[in-house]
Amino acid sequence: MIQITLPDGSQRQFEQPGVTVGEVAASIGAGLAKAALGGKLGQGDAARLVDTSYTITTDTSLSIVTAKDVDGLDMLRHSTAHLMAYAVKELFPDAQVTIGPVIENGFYYDFSYKRPFTPEDLVAIEKKMGELAALDEPVVRRVLPRDEAVAYFKGIGEDYKAEIIASIPVNEEVSLYREGKFEDLCRGPHVPSTGKLKHFKLMKVAGAYWRGDHRNEMLQRIYGTAWASKDELQQYLHMLEEAEKRDHRKLGKELDLFHIDEHSPGTVFWHPKGWTLWQEVEQYMRRVYRDNGYHEVKGPQLLDKTLWEKTGHWDKYRDNMFTTESEKRDYALKPMNCPGHILIFKQGVKSYRDLPLRYGEFGACHRNEPTGGLHGIMRVRAFTQDDGHIFCTEDQIKSECVAFTTLLQKVYKDFGFDQIIYKVATRPEKRIGTDEYWDKTEKMLMDSLRESGCDFQISEGDGAFYAPKIEYTLKDAIGREWQVGTIQIDHNMPERLDAEYVGEDGARHRPVMLHRAIVGSMERFIGILIEEHAGALPAWLAPEQVVVLNITDAQAEYAQNVAQTLQNQGFRAITDLANDKITYKIRSHATRKLPYLLVVGDKEKDNGTVAVRARGNQDLGVMPLQQFAELLRKEVDTKSDVQKGA
Repeated sequence: MIQITLPDGSQRQFEQPGVTVGEVAASIGAGLAKAALGGKLGQGDAARLVDTSYTITTDTSLSIVTAKDVDGLDMLRHSTAHLMAYAVKELFPDAQVTIGPVIENGFYYDFSYKRPFTPEDLVAIEKKMGELAALDEPVVRRVLPRDEAVAYFKGIGEDYKAEIIASIPVNEEVSLYREGKFEDLCRGPHVPSTGKLKHFKLMKVAGAYWRGDHRNEMLQRIYGTAWASKDELQQYLHMLEEAEKRDHRKLGKELDLFHIDEHSPGTVFWHPKGWTLWQEVEQYMRRVYRDNGYHEVKGPQLLDKTLWEKTGHWDKYRDNMFTTESEKRDYALKPMNCPGHILIFKQGVKSYRDLPLRYGEFGACHRNEPTGGLHGIMRVRAFTQDDGHIFCTEDQIKSECVAFTTLLQKVYKDFGFDQIIYKVATRPEKRIGTDEYWDKTEKMLMDSLRESGCDFQISEGDGAFYAPKIEYTLKDAIGREWQVGTIQIDHNMPERLDAEYVGEDGARHRPVMLHRAIVGSMERFIGILIEEHAGALPAWLAPEQVVVLNITDAQAEYAQNVAQTLQNQGFRAITDLANDKITYKIRSHATRKLPYLLVVGDKEKDNGTVAVRARGNQDLGVMPLQQFAELLRKEVDTKSDVQKGA
């Protein structure tokens, strides 16, 4: 007899010597049997996913995996990747298949073929996938010895598969999955039949080197997405459409904010309007520093190799550092600001009365990111961080974390973000420090979030090797998540660089160092802001807040006076005195996403008024100039984004 324990604690007994996952699902209910994609045997780290055809021969715990589960969605995507490879082989028999893993929101498969795949090919492949799925062919697993599997794939002309299997130890067996005429090397598990695969779309084709090595052949990588329901697929495709409209690279060009140039890859050329936006963000954060007890500092760009050796970066991070040599000394451009802040802390004797001591810096950093990983201003090689470090005692950690979370929430709200996801990243497998140390520091961070009234998730094993951290993730207007802020406990670097303070007992002690950032990389955060607001930045951030438009030349001087009056009150106002029709001017400036357009004709000139149009074609009517100035002042001072999404 076999006893199966289900997730709700109930148990089922089976008399036969072996029972499949599918049979267990059927014993629970016909609906579950139909929905079952696979099963999860065991619990915790020992749990493993299996096919519905897997035979259970010993007592175990089991959960049935369906499309509603994360694991089930991964199985759908994995199986859809194989369905795509099946379709490619049907349409292009000479193509060779290589590897096809699940990725975020979808999958890809790499192919070797004599010519590039075209957009028309993708349409044909997707159509063929639908036809094959409709056949509802069973997906069947078999196991072969390694050498037999190598011979099998060589025999059918799949040399890449044969090469992959040949790298596996000789005495191992490998599993293959067949659906209809197509059989592929795979560990599995897979859905029971192709009929389970209904909601998918092929997205694009790109180049990829075999095994990621540029010395190898360039393959063709077809990307796709798959979902559990038609609605989820449509929602995802709609999100992609919105993301394309909001792409900061496209908007950066259209709004004349910045550009990226091959003369300096991975760095940003800020145009006047873009630099105005940068300055608004930086000056806002500078006020945050000042109002919350931070001392702004500035460290050098170049630091001697010996410092990076002491911190451990020279051994672990050197490939990502830009280095240079002068007078037989090696230097590196700093990839982060932390060591410099410790060197500042060490100047002069520090007392326990000085703690907590909070340093903040808009520190320019450089990291030698691979060219393929660069992305607009979101992922660059030269960036500026709103970097802060708090030197404190053990007893001050929790209160500093609570204060930081409160501060961060206000900042994000001012920038227009209402949804924050809180994650505590806990001890990784490779780490320093005792279990007692990790228990204590993880509890501090969790307790600080509880005291702040924040629900949080646990990111198992994602902490630094020396301590846990809190990660603050923003959810934007179209549901995307951006990991931005962080606070991280560090006992390690103060130890390595010999930082100390004099305690109340007169003895020397090591301070705790809290690494913290709110916006993180200024470049990346501005990119996120542009995409969150679709380029229609709130008035307090907009590089140009107001444009004054005259109807005829007779109001040109009045328009200039209106703009000058607003400028004198600290607003960013411009004029458009071109000899164009007013309707053309309005349409033209609407595409530039300015918060306000002021139209002045003879009546407005005679009465000292302005006709106000807000972004999104909102007609606010005619009002005295000072009334408009007060309206704009209130919006700027309260940082209310009254036109968000307009």
